Amino acid sequence: MNYQAGQVVQVTATDVAHGGWCVARPEDGPVVFVRHALPGETVMARITEVTSRLARAEAVEIVTSSPDRVEPPCPHARPGGCGGCDWQHATLPAQRDLKAAVIRQQLRRLAGLDYEVTVEALPGDEGPGGEEPGDGKPGAGLGWRTRVQYAVGPDGTAGLRAHRSHEVVGIGECLIAHPGLNDLGIPARRWPGAASVEALVAPGSGERAVIVTTKGSVPQDAAPGADAVLRRTGSAGRGLTPVRGRAYLSQLSCGRDWRVSAGAFWQVHPEAAGVLTEAVLAALEPRPGDAALDLYCGAGLFAGALAPLVGPAGSVTGVEADQAAVRDARHNLRPWPWARVHRGDVAAVLRRAQGAPRAAGQGTPPGAGGGAPPGTGRSALPPARLVVADPPRAGLAREVIDYLGAGGNGASRFAYVSCDPATLARDIALLADRGWTLAGLRAFDAFPMTHHVECVATLVTGPQAADPASEGAPAQETGPR
Repeated sequence: MNYQAGQVVQVTATDVAHGGWCVARPEDGPVVFVRHALPGETVMARITEVTSRLARAEAVEIVTSSPDRVEPPCPHARPGGCGGCDWQHATLPAQRDLKAAVIRQQLRRLAGLDYEVTVEALPGDEGPGGEEPGDGKPGAGLGWRTRVQYAVGPDGTAGLRAHRSHEVVGIGECLIAHPGLNDLGIPARRWPGAASVEALVAPGSGERAVIVTTKGSVPQDAAPGADAVLRRTGSAGRGLTPVRGRAYLSQLSCGRDWRVSAGAFWQVHPEAAGVLTEAVLAALEPRPGDAALDLYCGAGLFAGALAPLVGPAGSVTGVEADQAAVRDARHNLRPWPWARVHRGDVAAVLRRAQGAPRAAGQGTPPGAGGGAPPGTGRSALPPARLVVADPPRAGLAREVIDYLGAGGNGASRFAYVSCDPATLARDIALLADRGWTLAGLRAFDAFPMTHHVECVATLVTGPQAADPASEGAPAQETGPR
């Protein structure tokens, strides 16, 4: 059967797929990737897109329901609605099981590994469902998102985009957004001339900022409830000009305050930064006198956790491309003079550190940023036993893989923080080819109601990787990757 967009067909979902889809394999047609369904359900699905190999669809009627199905708490989490949430129609335990299945799939398909994975809830999200508890506070799995980017339609209304579409959906109040953001009332205001409006809150300090992307001016009284309003500038939209207030927020994590610029990266779940830091430290097992390398270090979260543990006899070296994040990291690391930060594209810094010239025509990986700092050379990155990396969704730059695979760098334990199971599995396979072994993997539901998941993989090399009885070692498949 040749499907056509708009056609409604009956299919049975058999499995979950990366990206918030379920997979149906009809006998008389191509594979169908279906949103708003659950594995085991028979649904009436409206075809939204057809390619030469597959079709995409939305479940518009549930014929046979899964026991894991619940009524989505948000009226916009439906076919044709907002594209921000993928799994509101499933219980929270079922959502975590779906995410664990995706991680296992990617490890098997891309890394040739059979590995058992459990997705852990973050503190405050342990409840069985997303229902309101009745005390005016968000239910489990809701109210966690501390940063929301609203698209602005032609009429100046701010909303969220429909799935795989430029259509702006007026949502009023976003249920997964932190209450501090919903209180700003961004969707209730008009934003003429703006392309987007981004709102962020620091739950520990209560500070809130609004970033407006526009070619025009931003009035001083925009977003009156925010502590700061900034205008995004520059040809790439990377520059931020304060209109009112300061350009950074004070984030609380790991028992201390962190200065984080409004445009810099910070985990969006209030508990994620602390939980991931604990997982990274457990993976690296730092000792006094250790040398550590923090790649894509952002505002210095992991470097700041490592520095007091390695002590003045050790060292911590961070690498980060974003100029504002580098300023934040250097500020946040002031208590530990043995921690320093290089500003530069991670790939370029590592190329220089290894003395390898850049090949003609070789591009910079997505999300990598600007160039290496002046004067960076072989001595810029000292040998380090411990390495941590928290790269963009595109995964590790090839230069990171090459650096970890090269002899003489001293690295023997690597903590890989990843928000994408596919690129994580790909990079684990590449590192395995260079002598590294996956010794442990923890997964965290840092994005409830969505398909996103955060992982911390522990990789080891050298004598510790050769011990088959090493705790958490996965079974290796004998088949091809």
